[in-house]
Amino acid sequence: MTATLTISWLTKRFGPVEALSQVSLQVQAGQRVALLGHNGAGKSTMMKIILGLIPATEGEVTVCGAAPGSAAARAQVAYLPENAAFHPALAGEEQIRLFLSLRGERPAQARDLLARVGLHDAAGRRIGTYSKGMRQRVGLAQALIGRPRLLVLDEPTSGLDPVSRRDFYALLDDLAAEGASVLLSSHALTEVEARTDRILILSRGRLVTQGTLPELRHEAALPVQFLVTPAPGQADTLAAALAATPGPDGILRLTAPQGDKLAALARIAGLGAAVADLDVIPPSLEDIYSHFSRRDGQ
Repeated sequence: MTATLTISWLTKRFGPVEALSQVSLQVQAGQRVALLGHNGAGKSTMMKIILGLIPATEGEVTVCGAAPGSAAARAQVAYLPENAAFHPALAGEEQIRLFLSLRGERPAQARDLLARVGLHDAAGRRIGTYSKGMRQRVGLAQALIGRPRLLVLDEPTSGLDPVSRRDFYALLDDLAAEGASVLLSSHALTEVEARTDRILILSRGRLVTQGTLPELRHEAALPVQFLVTPAPGQADTLAAALAATPGPDGILRLTAPQGDKLAALARIAGLGAAVADLDVIPPSLEDIYSHFSRRDGQ
């Protein structure tokens, strides 16, 4: 695979404050990568360096084969901030036509871009009448101009309703399938969990871990939870066999280390008809994030 973004031993200092410390990572073509971290972890600083807005103190950054902020990099990178702001007197279509003209693209594409983000019917309305979620979608339409190879998205679903969030991630899936890379910063861990290929966790300016969700689950070694529902009249039998006490809802809750997951599953399955139902719940991304943040003293 081709790396769209390469960061090697990146360090950024603001006077005595070290905002980033020896961060190294790659984002490959077509990957959807989540950048997670507490407020002040260094996410915004990293994004500003990638976009060429501020220089690195030490280390190397390559964006689409070029230096951050260079004309070659800017032509292939799009950015969507958390709070997109546009001229309230302009209609959505007018605003996108203006951005297209500035990028040397055909203004006639404006309607198609707005339709792609679900704003075709509102294209002629003034942006001042848009909701926050609609303004965010104008920002996404703007980010799609020129078919960028790398999209840098900072809390992009802020203000979007559940349906719009679903449509937004479906659009990211399509862009990744076309070869675009996505670097997405978000605190909405539940929605990120199922819609990204790799996860980066920053803490105090350091990259404390990175990998796929299964890789991070293996590294964190957090326990797996089993929810066992007894068949009618079998609660006492299951409680004795599994050394667990049913909760108020009658369900028995057990945990097992990752390495013992299959053995625990076989033991429960061996109880046969005494078990009415079984749910296996692996550690969530929120659990994993909390684990690595606590490990780093947060």
